[in-house]
Amino acid sequence: MKTRACTRREFSVIFLFLAVAALIFGLRNMEVLEQFQHKIHSTTNVTNISTDPDVNHSFCTFQPLSGEDALEERLLLDSIAWPENPPLPAPVSLEQTSDPAHSTFTILPRRGGGQWHVGDQLEVMIEMSDFHGRPKKYGGDFLLARLHNLKLVAGVAGQVVDHLNGSYSAVFSLPWEGDAQVKVMLVHPNEAITVLNRINREQPDRVFFKSLFRSGSLSETTICDICLRPTQQPLCNFTDRHTGDPWFCYKPKNLSCNARINHFTGGVNYIIKGNETKLFQSRVNLKVEIRASGPASITVLPKQKDQPQLKSSIVTSGPSGYYYQGTWRSLNGPTVRQFNISDISPCLKGKVVHMYGDSTVRQFFEYLNAVLPDLKEFNLHSPKRAGPYMALDYANNIRVTYRFHGPPLRIVTVPTRELRYIANEIDGLIGGTNTVVLFCVWAHFGPYPMELYIRRLQSIRRAVVQLLDRAPGTVVIIRTGNPQGLTLNFAQTKSDWFSLRFSKVLRLMFKGLNVHLIDAWEMVLAHYLPHMLHPQPPIIKNMMNVILSYVCPAKGN
Repeated sequence: MKTRACTRREFSVIFLFLAVAALIFGLRNMEVLEQFQHKIHSTTNVTNISTDPDVNHSFCTFQPLSGEDALEERLLLDSIAWPENPPLPAPVSLEQTSDPAHSTFTILPRRGGGQWHVGDQLEVMIEMSDFHGRPKKYGGDFLLARLHNLKLVAGVAGQVVDHLNGSYSAVFSLPWEGDAQVKVMLVHPNEAITVLNRINREQPDRVFFKSLFRSGSLSETTICDICLRPTQQPLCNFTDRHTGDPWFCYKPKNLSCNARINHFTGGVNYIIKGNETKLFQSRVNLKVEIRASGPASITVLPKQKDQPQLKSSIVTSGPSGYYYQGTWRSLNGPTVRQFNISDISPCLKGKVVHMYGDSTVRQFFEYLNAVLPDLKEFNLHSPKRAGPYMALDYANNIRVTYRFHGPPLRIVTVPTRELRYIANEIDGLIGGTNTVVLFCVWAHFGPYPMELYIRRLQSIRRAVVQLLDRAPGTVVIIRTGNPQGLTLNFAQTKSDWFSLRFSKVLRLMFKGLNVHLIDAWEMVLAHYLPHMLHPQPPIIKNMMNVILSYVCPAKGN
């Protein structure tokens, strides 16, 4: 009896401990959920409908996430969910989809009446119609909007709100005095986005890669990728042991996995064919401007003293900045200084600048290497356009480095020993007030599940947090993706729709950390120059001014 009583007491204690642990775990998850929901709801303004997981590929392998990371992934996927269109007969008829030629936008009168002044917000109503001129009844079209003045070389991005009924609002801040012309563009109709979403779910391996395996006189090339379809051929698992980033190759028949010596692009399978190609027609429904139903411009008067500026009720945040006289002016960051060539070396004196990412980051290395007379590139015998690169200015003790992010990489042939993940590189830095870290990850991830991009950023963020913990004075700068020129083939792997989602996820994941953002999305969208994967020199110069303003802020910032 005595033994039985002790046993009962022991089971009671164990049960109580498990109950308390479960309660603590539940409260912790609720706290994390509330934190991420607050982040998401405070930074997005487009109504999201679909909350289904982006993908669940049978041939894509992802390592299990911790409870907190898995919850974050779920919330991030919800935050970028796109409005779904109603079921349509298959195949979809082009005539049923949004036609920019039959769609219009209208500038709405100033709320409260009167004329617009600097500091007000302008609202534009966009009405979408199909190729028969019939009003659309559902949302989900991808629209971009810009307000500009070519004479003043001024421009600001608009925020588009989907009302889910075929109408949209575009809201613009009015930061300059003078004329301001509205531009609205259809990037993709909803039905085209449905196609893009489907091919990402079903064929994430439409971009594929290869590696050469060699040992002595034997050599063999096999296909490699993040997602490889199962065959009778065994796989070589090159998943990074530290970051967990997956990568696989089909195993050579006569060589070991250790014999892999390089990485290169295998090719692209363009799978949008037949009737669906009509949804991606240049000058028809792919990045085509929409006309105004009335005046397309307004006159903005000077800001009035002691008069509250009117704000829109349908957006919660404004643009990150705007152009005026060709220079970018930040609205939610430090004053952007204008750095002449003679100002850059004193700013970077005694510093090491580490750049990681794709070719849109390489543009910054190339800019500094071209304009600084004493900065000389050190010959590392690296593959052209791939790197790694290093440039030195001995007189001013400046070192600038560049390295491509880890696979997936659509690039020239590179040795496998040069395939490095950004998180691992950052983990190897000492950091400090003399260290600048600049990175960007986006352009090469278009064909893949969004989970892959989220997990890549999670590993980078962990490395950034640890770097800032051990060296708080380190300057960390992150570049977003940007709009670009699109064709049918280009859209299948690098659509602006992919880039927009990447930019949203990036902002949410690094929100609240002591890092700085180059809003390349708005800096390209607000400029008069055409959208390009690699922005033209005037935009790059403005981006460099933002970067250098973070490194060497104006007095008082």
